[in-house]
Amino acid sequence: MLLDAERSQLLVIDLQARLMPAIHDGEAVLRNVRILLQSARQLGVPVTVTEQYPKGLGATVPQIHEMLTPEAPILAKTTFSAARDPGVAERVAALRGNGRNQLVICGTEAHICVLQSALEFRTSGLDVFVVADAVSSRSSHSVSAACARLLHAGCQWVTTEMSAFEWMGKAATDDFRALAPLFK
Repeated sequence: MLLDAERSQLLVIDLQARLMPAIHDGEAVLRNVRILLQSARQLGVPVTVTEQYPKGLGATVPQIHEMLTPEAPILAKTTFSAARDPGVAERVAALRGNGRNQLVICGTEAHICVLQSALEFRTSGLDVFVVADAVSSRSSHSVSAACARLLHAGCQWVTTEMSAFEWMGKAATDDFRALAPLFK
């Protein structure tokens, strides 16, 4: 199944100041999340951002925060699974009610908050796509374990470029001309 911008929503999980310095390939993750955010903005894909216990882990890193529109809420949580946080669950459900049943997930940590959120949202009936090059953990082994478990559970494992190009659907459009330079 291909991603469709009109059926998708993007969930950005826990890209926080005190956590990101410890994340394996953290700079690459941030670069790819920025591309996802720019693509989502261009193509009208709604965005939700979470922060795990911001009092302890800090706020969303500035290079992500600066890209968020007022329509993209940042929701604090203490549950590892975003699906168990009432505010996040309500936001995702409201967007699903508007026909957005494809949940694209990026962020950290792959084997904890990303994994638990993806599994629970998948169980609730959403089509879940985890962006491989826009998720990570402190250890690359944890990312590999998360990937295997998510695939086994029926989640899709995609890349930033796959996501953006599937959302675009075709070349020779204003959206393509605006986003194609991000991939050079």
